[in-house]
Amino acid sequence: MPVGTFDVWDALVLASILIISALIGLYYRYTGGKQKTTKEYLMADQSMTTFPVSFSLMASFMSAITLMGVSTESYQFGTLFGVINISYILSTPIAAYIFLPVFYRMRTTSVYEYLERRFGYGTRLAASMAFTLQMILYMGIALYAPALALEAVTGISKGTAILVLGLVCTFYSTMGGLKAVLITDVFQSFLMYAAIFAVIVVSAIKAGGLSPIWEVAREHGRLQFFEFSMDPTVRHTWWTLIIGGMVTYLSLYGVNQTQVQRLLSVHNLKSSQSALWWNLPILGLLSFSTIFSGLAIFYYYRDCDPLLNGRIDSRDQLMPLFAVHTMGQYPGLCGLFVSGIFSASLSTISSAVTSLSAVTLEDYVKPLYKVVFGRTLMESKSTLPTKIIACIYGLLCIALAFGAGSLGGVLQASLTIFGVVGGPLLGIFTLGVCTVRTNQRGVLLGFLLGLCFSFWIGFGGPKPEPTLLPFSTTGCELRNVTEVANALLENRVEDEPHYFWLYRLSYLWYCVLGFLVTITVGYCGSIMLARFNYADNSQIYLDKQKKHLDYDLFAPILSRRWRRQQNEQLDPMFHDESLTKLTQPAAPL
Repeated sequence: MPVGTFDVWDALVLASILIISALIGLYYRYTGGKQKTTKEYLMADQSMTTFPVSFSLMASFMSAITLMGVSTESYQFGTLFGVINISYILSTPIAAYIFLPVFYRMRTTSVYEYLERRFGYGTRLAASMAFTLQMILYMGIALYAPALALEAVTGISKGTAILVLGLVCTFYSTMGGLKAVLITDVFQSFLMYAAIFAVIVVSAIKAGGLSPIWEVAREHGRLQFFEFSMDPTVRHTWWTLIIGGMVTYLSLYGVNQTQVQRLLSVHNLKSSQSALWWNLPILGLLSFSTIFSGLAIFYYYRDCDPLLNGRIDSRDQLMPLFAVHTMGQYPGLCGLFVSGIFSASLSTISSAVTSLSAVTLEDYVKPLYKVVFGRTLMESKSTLPTKIIACIYGLLCIALAFGAGSLGGVLQASLTIFGVVGGPLLGIFTLGVCTVRTNQRGVLLGFLLGLCFSFWIGFGGPKPEPTLLPFSTTGCELRNVTEVANALLENRVEDEPHYFWLYRLSYLWYCVLGFLVTITVGYCGSIMLARFNYADNSQIYLDKQKKHLDYDLFAPILSRRWRRQQNEQLDPMFHDESLTKLTQPAAPL
């Protein structure tokens, strides 16, 4: 792979971005409360405003994976992936008005404390361990993606890039806590947009406008919007993108610790819901602009695909390769692009580090401390261990990034990781928030079976390779087309008989199936286990269980109805106007 033209101006821009990110961490370490309490360190004193939280919600998961993965997606498969934005619109009210009010009432540092109050500590521990595994795997991919960018542009090895990025991110996350992470997310979000629009603008200049880019995409079959096949083995259709996108979105923005922790950092429920709604256009703008950037890159390489010509090892390197080919004549622009890629990764890793440190402290350290020492860990003594935990997770992220290259395309790999864990996690929270008859044993059974099933179909194999759109090498000056490239060029991907049917499913169904298995087994298992244990007295047990329900643990619309029914059974003339207070913001602690 050729070494790129990364000059002094580019290096200065990149160094400035990394230094500014580190300084933000130092600023919040030595200002305000100086991160002396876990409330400030992990929850930003619940004093943040809507604006930074909205950008942070986007940057937490749609970072380098989106910048490189989605552009490669439209380059290889067309624009159909943009349909997933419909699922975001449909899912936002569910997250904002079903799940978020429940967590806001509790105002706990770990979202998994809800599961302990609803079902028991066993459920809380199982869910938090699954989340920890999910985020650790995801951090490795998020750090690996920009390392590819730096290697393609400057020739610096992936190892060096991983170490520099990982150490900077670990530094400001550990020093500045959630406040520093949220503010750097805003700063880094603008750099992400700058990187994407730099690609589009430079391509438009070379093409003579945006219309030629669109026309070339149409001529080569990249404009795809109307795939309505009911076949679940088709990689992307409207049904897979909307249904799979909704479950994936809710697993991230509805019940994921990383996002809920940010939503609880604002001062009231209304502001938190506003942050979730404002995240929608921010996320949509990045999604559509990144899809178009893939078309812009395709316009430039329409007659000479870099992978087939042997200039790159993976199409995840397309965007940085385009940058080095087209932006070198503009001083500092290539550095700005790489800074955007780096910033995208930094925002994701820092978000993961803060959420993992919160879960580790609340779900592992404090319960263990109470068992060993017989007392609760004091607030004044928990901040330092939390910072040490954050530092350890940052270093672990660096180690895992070195092995992330074996997971395939970064976009599909990241969505697979979120799908196989996120579906079952969404399932147990849905059972808790929306059902009365579920219990810990049934929910745990459903969760474990959902996880096993999701991991089986998500990481089992062999799986058939996806069918790519055609590419060309007719315009290549150097015909370095290997046998593998010829096979890709012919684009012959056959559904061989030995592929197990479940392995042929679209990766977007992994999350949905894990969710459905957890819901079905969890609900039915709860009823069956209750009847088995209480035999003929099962109805008496259920009636007794309902009388002791904490209605604040249910979705607002359901908790109001169930509480009204319970009170009417006790007193038919009962009318409690205070039920309307359930939808009001909780008072800050």
